[in-house]
Amino acid sequence: MAVIHRTTLKPTKLELLTSWLPSRPWYRGGAGEPTLAKAGGFRLDDPQGEVGIEFMVVTDASGPQPMAYLVPLTYRGAPLDGAEHALVGTMEHGVLGRRWAYDGCHDPVLADRLAALIEGRAQAQDQNVSDTPAREVVASCTGEGLLSGDFTDFTAADDGEGTALTTPQGTTLRLRRALQPAPDGRILPPQGAVGHVGGTWETPEGTRAAGVFAVLYGAGRT
Repeated sequence: MAVIHRTTLKPTKLELLTSWLPSRPWYRGGAGEPTLAKAGGFRLDDPQGEVGIEFMVVTDASGPQPMAYLVPLTYRGAPLDGAEHALVGTMEHGVLGRRWAYDGCHDPVLADRLAALIEGRAQAQDQNVSDTPAREVVASCTGEGLLSGDFTDFTAADDGEGTALTTPQGTTLRLRRALQPAPDGRILPPQGAVGHVGGTWETPEGTRAAGVFAVLYGAGRT
């Protein structure tokens, strides 16, 4: 299990995201600087113990209405070859030293672990406490062996709604980056999906919201 260190980060994650988020096609804030707050999320373990994997939810109060965004991040001790375009920034970690933070949608380790979560081969972990399951994260998959090994090779593409990870076989994982609360609080996959991941976050008003984070579609469905 990944160990959560109680230490300093310079710059902080929110400081990195303040400059990075407005460059994304799915960002819906105003023209000014985002006003970000950490609102929820979870972690996944890298079996090799090399890559930190975090699915962070942040809220932004700078636009005409508050928005929540899903920001999957990976943290590495050295640059990821060929991923310069996905670099969010570098940080100095008080225990681990320099860390390279990436948009995790472009990192094969995160994609593989997200697929494992959907298939039930991995357990979502608490964002802030070591060796503790994230109880509010839900995941489903309608078939066994559907994803095994698929997401070691994929392409990632952003649009106005989120990021699609597509394998050569046509399987697609669509991550919802601009989050929408489920009207009745039930985290259910949309029609045509064969799997999903969902969770909760805290709104700027102090209430809890629940919604879908990622949706899995079979070949030919997006």
